[in-house]
Amino acid sequence: MDGNPTRGALASSPDTADPRSGAEPRPAGTPKAVGIVWALLGLNTLGSAGAKTIVPLPRSLIQMVTMGALAAAFALALALNPRLRIRAGAFLFLLTLLLVPSVISSANLGVGFGALFRCARLGLFVGTLWLLSRWWDGSLTFVRHHIRMYFAALGTAAAGLLISPGAALPETYGGRLVGALWPLTPPQIGQYAAVIIGLTVLLLLGRRTTGGSAALVIVPSLVLLALTHTRTATVGLLVGLMLAIGSLVMTSAAARRFFVWTVLVSTVAAVGFASALQAWFLRGQTKEYFTSLTGRAKVWDALLAAPRTTAEQVLGMGLGDKSFGGLPIDNSWLAVYNEQGLIGVTLVATMIIVLAGVALLRPPSLQRACAIFLISYVAISSYTEAGLGDASPYLLHLALAASLLATPAADPPLLTAMPLTTHPVPRRRIPRWARR
Repeated sequence: MDGNPTRGALASSPDTADPRSGAEPRPAGTPKAVGIVWALLGLNTLGSAGAKTIVPLPRSLIQMVTMGALAAAFALALALNPRLRIRAGAFLFLLTLLLVPSVISSANLGVGFGALFRCARLGLFVGTLWLLSRWWDGSLTFVRHHIRMYFAALGTAAAGLLISPGAALPETYGGRLVGALWPLTPPQIGQYAAVIIGLTVLLLLGRRTTGGSAALVIVPSLVLLALTHTRTATVGLLVGLMLAIGSLVMTSAAARRFFVWTVLVSTVAAVGFASALQAWFLRGQTKEYFTSLTGRAKVWDALLAAPRTTAEQVLGMGLGDKSFGGLPIDNSWLAVYNEQGLIGVTLVATMIIVLAGVALLRPPSLQRACAIFLISYVAISSYTEAGLGDASPYLLHLALAASLLATPAADPPLLTAMPLTTHPVPRRRIPRWARR
């Protein structure tokens, strides 16, 4: 087996098989460098705020790396697509429209130049997605790029845990796993683990990878997810997989078997390990603190009660750091309302509704199941995580879903040879002696 788990699990697939076998062919003309662009976009969304690392990294250095990654992604995407060939779609169109309230509200210099800088970052992010849309053809190419990218991010968290367990499980985060080499928060690690677990399970059910290769990705990711104690990621993973596999039940025997076994195992676990599961979900918190969503409800109530002008209600107050009163908002809808107003909320909701509607109208397929999983996960996470209104992993998840739901480009018509003459060619008479 290949030493690289993601390479063995994701690169060795029917995408490179003979088209006559019925497997999905590799999309023609997709450069390998597209995966580098996708990874650079993911690096840009890692953020610069998090736990203390083993080797202290200045925040300015981290921001330089993440912003440099975005600039490099745009430049490389432009080099790969110099003729600016794009595939128009509702998702990218709505995402581009989201720039309008962002720029208008951020143009107020009272909010600082940081808001305009974030608008420029969002514009560069959206522009890179437009350039990559040329290769959005409904194949699983970007799914593999997505898994490799976040598996590498999880690798830094796992390496930090092995090097310094105390720094990776600090008391300031309640003993939850953080990034000790790169400042990743527990929700970030939980999100990356949940997404690649779900996508790899679906690839396994679709027979696009082997069981051993998938285990090399799923097992360590499950361990890291458990160490983060991230409830949102866990619920998003379970519900997203249930909906995605449910979309395959009528056409896949493997999906039906997996669905039945999952229900049985979940029932046994819920009955036999109820106290352990409750303790894991509570994370040592009281039930009152848990029902208030770890204090988030107080910030949400204060944000909604704050006085606003009509313009601030409609257009927002400009792109910020997704906080209110110095505390994180931790809700995508309220964060978008605070920064991009009711127009922003409408555009983001329309993006998700359009993607979900297209996914429901598509015939059952592995690509459709992966898209349903991503859309469901983002919709669930949006309640306790912010990021749908700015360059973030959640927008990358939705972009991946949009690429899976794109229809393949029509093949060019086959050219048939024209006859040299329109007159019938007379048959040559063979002499009788030659027939003997």
